[in-house]
Amino acid sequence: MFQLFLRARTHHFLRGHSQAEQEFRARSPERDAQTDQARIEAIVTAIEDALRAAERERSGLERRVEDVLARAAVTFGNGDDEYLEREALDSHHQDLFDKEILNGQRRLTELGSSIAHFKFLKAAVRSRFPEYLSESDAAVSQTSSRPAF
Repeated sequence: MFQLFLRARTHHFLRGHSQAEQEFRARSPERDAQTDQARIEAIVTAIEDALRAAERERSGLERRVEDVLARAAVTFGNGDDEYLEREALDSHHQDLFDKEILNGQRRLTELGSSIAHFKFLKAAVRSRFPEYLSESDAAVSQTSSRPAF
C-alpha cells in the first residue's frame, strides 16, 4: 500500500515539474532593463539625497560656527591685558565658546570627509552604469546641448 502511495506521489511530482518546465517564460529584455534602471535609480537617488543633506548641514554649521566665533571675539575683549582682568563669568562664556567652536570644526571636518565619499560613490555608480543619467545629470545635459543665443 505504501508503494502505491509513493508511486502516485512520484508521478504527481514529476508531472508537476514537466508542466512547470513547459510554462517557464523569461521576462522581456525591455522589462529587465526597466527593473535594472529602477534599481540603479534607487541607489543614485539615495546617494544624491545623502549628499544634499550633508551639504546643507555643512553650510548651516559653517554659519553657526562663524556666529560663535564673532560672539567669542566680542566677549574676548580687545585690551592687551584683558585675560588678566577678565571676570569669571566672561571666562566661563569664553570656555563654552571654545567648546562649541571645537565641536563645530570637528563636525565640519567629518562632513567634508563624508561629502567627498558621497561624491566618490556617485562617480563610481556613473562609471559602472554609464547608460544611466540621473535627473540632475539629464537636466544639465539638456541645458548644455541647447545653442546659446
